[in-house]
Amino acid sequence: MCGIVGFTGRREASPILLEGLRRLEYRGYDSAGLVTSTGSQLHLRKKAGRLSELGKVVSAHPAPGCHGISHTRWATHGGATDNNSHPHLNETNDIALVHNGVIENFAALKHQLQTSGVQFRSDTDTEVLAHLISHYYHGDLVTAVRQALALVKGTYGIAVIAKAEPGVIVGARLGSPLVVGVGADGTYLASDANALAGFAEKVVYLTDRQICVLSETDWEVRDQDLSPVSVSVSDIKNFLGDGDAEKGAFPHFMLKEIYEQPETLANAMRGRLEADNATAHFGGLNLGAQQLRQIDRVVMTACGTSYHAALVGEYLFEEFARVPVEVEYASELRYRNPPMDRNTVVLALTQSGETADTLAALRESKRMGHTTLAICNAVGSSIAREADGGVYLHAGPEIGVASTKAFTSQVAVLAMLALYLGRTRHLSSTQGQRIIAELQALPGVIRKTLECHDQVKLVAQKYAGAKNVLYLGRQYLYPVALEGALKLKEISYIHAEGYPAAEMKHGPIALVDENTPSVFLVPRGNVFDKVMSNMQEIKARGGPVIAIASAGDHEVSAVADDVIEIPDVPEYLQPIVTAIPLQLLAYEIALLCGCDVDKPRNLAKSVTVE
Repeated sequence: MCGIVGFTGRREASPILLEGLRRLEYRGYDSAGLVTSTGSQLHLRKKAGRLSELGKVVSAHPAPGCHGISHTRWATHGGATDNNSHPHLNETNDIALVHNGVIENFAALKHQLQTSGVQFRSDTDTEVLAHLISHYYHGDLVTAVRQALALVKGTYGIAVIAKAEPGVIVGARLGSPLVVGVGADGTYLASDANALAGFAEKVVYLTDRQICVLSETDWEVRDQDLSPVSVSVSDIKNFLGDGDAEKGAFPHFMLKEIYEQPETLANAMRGRLEADNATAHFGGLNLGAQQLRQIDRVVMTACGTSYHAALVGEYLFEEFARVPVEVEYASELRYRNPPMDRNTVVLALTQSGETADTLAALRESKRMGHTTLAICNAVGSSIAREADGGVYLHAGPEIGVASTKAFTSQVAVLAMLALYLGRTRHLSSTQGQRIIAELQALPGVIRKTLECHDQVKLVAQKYAGAKNVLYLGRQYLYPVALEGALKLKEISYIHAEGYPAAEMKHGPIALVDENTPSVFLVPRGNVFDKVMSNMQEIKARGGPVIAIASAGDHEVSAVADDVIEIPDVPEYLQPIVTAIPLQLLAYEIALLCGCDVDKPRNLAKSVTVE
C-alpha cells in the first residue's frame, strides 16, 4: 500500500519519479503527487485519482529540478482529495514530506501544533509530521527529522526534502519498508525495489528505526541516535521478481497471472522434490530433522487470501504430518496472548512480505521465543528477512491486486512442507513417492483446467446481474469457498459469502431464493454424497446451482443448473484445481460489470497499515 520514490542526482527528477510510481501502481492508491527542488523553490504537483491525472498536471505545469520525492496514497485519514494527496508541505513551503504508515497519536500532536498557531491544509495524519519537522528545523534536516520522529507513535516510511538543503533527501522507517538505491546518475529512495529497476544498480534495505541521508553522489545510513551503521549492499537483481511485470498479450494482469499458474506451480516445486528419498527439501527452513520431529503444534498466521491458503494448510499438515494446527488472523494474533507450548512453530504466510498485521504477529511470536517461519513471494521483504527460516514462492511479480497465482503457489508449498514434515514422522516412503508424483503432474493438470474458461464465460454471462452469491464446499474445499467469495467481492463488488456446505441449514439457507446463485465445489471425494445432499437442499428452495465438478460427472449435471468441469485429482490437490475456475469466474463477472479488474476500488496490494 502506498508508494514512495525519491531521486537526487544529475538527471531531471520528475520523469524518474513518475516512472517509479507507475511501477508501484499495482499496490493500490487513490491519489498521487510529487515535489521537486531547484534550490530556490519547491515545485509541488499532486492530484486525486490515477497516476495519469498527475501526469497531465506535470505535462501542463512541469516540475523542474534534479532532486525530488513522490508518492501514491491509499487513503486512511481524510478522503481522496487533492489537498489530502502527498507530498505535504510546512506552512512556509520550504519542507516537503511523503509518508507511508499511520501516525497513531496525530490528533494530540495536531492539537498542540494548532495551539501554537499552525494552520493545517489537509485532513491527514501525515501533515502533522511536516509541521513537526519544520518546528525542529534549524538548518539540519536529519536532526529535525530525528527530533520529530521521537514524538511519534505509529508506523512510518518517510522521505523528506528541504529547500535550504538542495540535493539532500532524508528517509526513515519504522514498520514500513524503505530501500536506498545507488545508480550511475544519482541515488534513489523507494518503498519497493521494483520501482528502481533500470535506474539503480545496488540497493540497501533499511531496518526499523534507521535513518538514511542521500545526496547526489553519496549516501549513508544512521541509527536513531544518528550514529553511522554498517549495512549490507546488494545487487538489485537479487530483489526483483523473476516474472515479466508487463501484461503482454493479456488485457489484464489478473488474467495473465491466472494463466501463469502452470509455470508458477512448477517454479514453486523446482528443486524441492526428492524422489529418491520420497520427501521434499527446503534450503531456507533452518530446521533439521530432529528439530522438525520436536514440533508439537503449528500456528499459521496470515491475512486475506493468504489466510485462506493457511486454512488449506491446516488440513494438509494434520493429514500428512499428524501435527495439530491452528490458523489465526494476524490482525487478531498480534493482540492476543494465546498459550503456546515451547515446541510451537509460528508460520506466517504473505505474498508481499510487508503486510503490517502479519509482520507484527511474527515479531510478537519471536519476542515470546517461538521459532518463526515464513512463506513469502517477495525476496528481501521485511517478513522474509525477520523470520527464522522460510520458503520463497518464486511466483514472480503479482501485479493484480486480487491474488491468484500466489494463492495456488502457497498451497503447493504447504503441501510440500506437509510431506516434508510427515516424512520425518509416520509417512511411508510409498506414500511420499505417490505424493511427489501427484505434485509433479500438477502443472499439466492446471493447463487442462484452464480449458474451462469458455464454460466460465457462459456462466458469468448468466449470473453477472446477481446481487448475492453463495460459495459452498466441505473439508479441503471449505477454504476455497471462502477464497472464491473473496475474489468475487474484491473485483466485481458483488456481495458473496463462503460457507461449509453443511452449515447452510443452520442459518444462511434463509438467504436462498431464485436470484441468489450458489457455487458448489463438488468434485469426487470422501464427502461427495454429503455435498450432493446439501446441493439438493438449495435446489428444493429454488436457488440456482453452479457446480465445479469432475469432468463427465452425470450425477452432478443432473442436479446443477450449470456445471464447470475440472480434471480429477486427489482431494488434497483439489483446492489448487478448483481455485482456477473461481478466479476466472470472478474475472469474467467483473468485466461484465464494468469494473477495473487490476485496480479494484478501495483496495491495496500490500497493506502496510493496521
